Amino acid sequence: MSEVPESSKKRQKTCLQVATNVTEQKHHVTRETRGKNLGLCRGFRGCTVWLTGLSGAGKTSIAFELEAYLVSRGIPAYGLDGDNIRTGLNKNLGFTPADREENIRRVGEVAKLFADSGVVAICSFVSPFADDREMARKIHKDAGLKFFEIFVDTPLDVCETRDVKGLYKKAREGVIKGFTGITQEYERPQMPELVVNTHGYTVRESTQKLVTLLEQEGIIPRSLRDVDLLPELYPSESIATEALRHEAESLQAIEISTVELQWVQVLAEGWAYPLRGFMREDEYLQTLHFNTLQSGMDGSYRENHSVPIVLSATQADKDRLDGCSSLTLKYQGKAVAILRRPEFYFQRKEERLARQFGTSNPNHPYSKQVYESGDYLVGGDLAVIERIRWEDGLDQYRLTPNELRRRFKELNADAIFAFQLRNPIHNGHALLMQDTRRQLLERGFKQPVLLLHPLGGWTKDDDVPLDVRMKQHQAVLDAGVLRREDTVLAIFPSPMMYAGPTEVQWHAKARMNAGANFYIVGRDPAGMPHPAKETYPDGNLYDATHGARVLKMAQGLDSMEILPFRVAAYDKSASRMAFFEPKRKDEFEFISGTKMRTLAKTGVSPPDGFMEPVAWRILATYYQNLPQS
Repeated sequence: MSEVPESSKKRQKTCLQVATNVTEQKHHVTRETRGKNLGLCRGFRGCTVWLTGLSGAGKTSIAFELEAYLVSRGIPAYGLDGDNIRTGLNKNLGFTPADREENIRRVGEVAKLFADSGVVAICSFVSPFADDREMARKIHKDAGLKFFEIFVDTPLDVCETRDVKGLYKKAREGVIKGFTGITQEYERPQMPELVVNTHGYTVRESTQKLVTLLEQEGIIPRSLRDVDLLPELYPSESIATEALRHEAESLQAIEISTVELQWVQVLAEGWAYPLRGFMREDEYLQTLHFNTLQSGMDGSYRENHSVPIVLSATQADKDRLDGCSSLTLKYQGKAVAILRRPEFYFQRKEERLARQFGTSNPNHPYSKQVYESGDYLVGGDLAVIERIRWEDGLDQYRLTPNELRRRFKELNADAIFAFQLRNPIHNGHALLMQDTRRQLLERGFKQPVLLLHPLGGWTKDDDVPLDVRMKQHQAVLDAGVLRREDTVLAIFPSPMMYAGPTEVQWHAKARMNAGANFYIVGRDPAGMPHPAKETYPDGNLYDATHGARVLKMAQGLDSMEILPFRVAAYDKSASRMAFFEPKRKDEFEFISGTKMRTLAKTGVSPPDGFMEPVAWRILATYYQNLPQS
């Protein structure tokens, strides 16, 4: 313990009446039990982080940034701010030495209760006296709880430049008496757990120092650390590629389908991170039953992962390969990857389909593939020989999550909002994206960037093909309907599954891995008509509102904000797409996909303002060249 200045020892103390008929009552719930059941990140993590420093040092900014960081990762946290406490719990206290001491004592006791409940209590108080801070530490030490004193060491002159309330000016003019740093001494911590200087650093950079400390102390699992680049499952050097190719030729092999190669690409590029290969049975069960995967060395955190990413195998494959340490995956006879430590397990197809799609109807387009696949699944870690290329003229749009992150950094993006689509863009979509940008700017973001991210894997036969959609999307950009300078058009390589609310979580999670922190979700995302339309009154497989509602509640998507899709329709009075207004419903027309296809096939132009003209001609040409059947 550091030596306490004489000024602290001489402070006047008030005499409070102490109750003598009080007995501590023991909780029935242990800290270990709280740790297993509180939050998304298992384990007891209750502690107090005490930020001390001059007014304007940056304590509150760091505290609230740390609170957001922890909560978004499933660790319960709460910020106790000096100003907030003085408007409630401590509103009867002033700024005499005795009142300052009582202020800190009360906060110390409250923080102890938070910490004991398993919450990370983040306290931001000037707390100028060493004795008071030591008292708060002792309260926690006596309760067996961790206490971290953080000295936010910002120079006085810098604090004065940040003084938006003019408190320092009033203190220097004598209007405010006993103001810390001017007429009241601040006793610098002698042995804090961490010293943070905010001058010349962003709030995020300063907060990261606290994150590192809490990782070292075991409060934050290292597995939750933000990563600048995701691990990719293919080598960056040609010599390693050749070594893998040589090894692959020496192993027994399984031939994979086009859809399975698309899943290899998804895994290899990091879209499904932290998954590093096709799912083993435990991972498959977690996904099927919980829509999550355990993450971290101790499995203490659950990542959102809602769809099985699996590789099928036949009985003959299992008989031939079970027990191999590694095997090769081949596509059209060419080795593309090595599967390490393969694990074969039986595929209960009806169970999988019922849980993933809500139906086991064989006429569902993706279900049909599952029924036609092998009776077994095989999981294992992937070593992909080289980056997957399709050589279809669109590879320049297939940006990996790491490439997208770098692109967003080049654009100085401070908000990335993703828009997933598998259909052509009309002006209603554009209106929604334009309005989202407007909202983000109004919220204080300086450079919001749109990730326009059409799905590029397998889709059902009656969907518009990828090459046509990309030409159409590019025409929309070229016409200036969307801003080129802050829009990134790229292809998302995942196959489409038509799994509704289950699949939309996958779409959001994958974009989160690419760096997006906002996700636009519309009506009936990943939906389709029910294969047996008479099953439900509306004829659809999923309720149109459930996708958006599920996303807002989904576990493991806490660092992404879900933006609701405002309904747009054609405003006949203005000859343009506009947000639907129920009170003027007779003036709006909803142009369905079926009507749009009919117009395109018959060569009839849509109403003016529905779609960018060049983009429409691309779509119409595609439909008019389809066989009449």
